Amino acid sequence: MIPTRKNQSPDPTFEEQTYRKRNIIERMIGWFKECRALGTRYDKLAVNYVALWMVANIHHLLKKRLCFLQTGLSETT
Repeated sequence: MIPTRKNQSPDPTFEEQTYRKRNIIERMIGWFKECRALGTRYDKLAVNYVALWMVANIHHLLKKRLCFLQTGLSETT
């Protein structure tokens, strides 16, 4: 969001919480589109495409958890 000038009043329709949630969703979609099959949508059936999203989500969460565990182990030893 572009900040307002000193002599302007803030935008009354801007909701900070909604903006933060939108940012999270956009980053999540960006992560998933790194997976080539999700970005190009090879699957013809919606059921298969949704399943691929679930697999990508599990993969992302496990990858994130593994990084967390590795940093946690290195800090304790």
